[in-house]
Amino acid sequence: MKRSNKPVILVIDAQGGGLGKQLIAGIRREAEAEVHILAVGTNSAATAAMLKAGADEAATGENSVLVASRRADIILGPVGMVIADSMLGEITPAMAKAIAQAEAMRIMIPFNSCDNYIAGVSDFSTSNLIQNAISYVKKILSNEP
Repeated sequence: MKRSNKPVILVIDAQGGGLGKQLIAGIRREAEAEVHILAVGTNSAATAAMLKAGADEAATGENSVLVASRRADIILGPVGMVIADSMLGEITPAMAKAIAQAEAMRIMIPFNSCDNYIAGVSDFSTSNLIQNAISYVKKILSNEP
């Protein structure tokens, strides 16, 4: 059950939380609608980075991903968040399944890492991919077609 009337955006990240930090800062800077940002890190460093960037709430670990995935309207993170054992093993099979089966809209940033290659994204910079994801969040929040 949601605790907020605002759309809930779940940002999931691993390792140092740099991607999640940039996503949260960008949403805070650019989203016109009021949103509730929930950050879940696979480790405490990722969680701390996202909380510092402006998340409303933050938690760490597998069970937090499972619970937060049920509450979210939008889930943002690297594409590895739906690949079991990705991100140097920080994404468990249960996490990947919960995110993949969530009713939320998933916006995934494609990265070629951890033995996964995503064809066609090598020409895009990380900053362009992040900006594209933030623009899509804005589009969803404004109910644009």
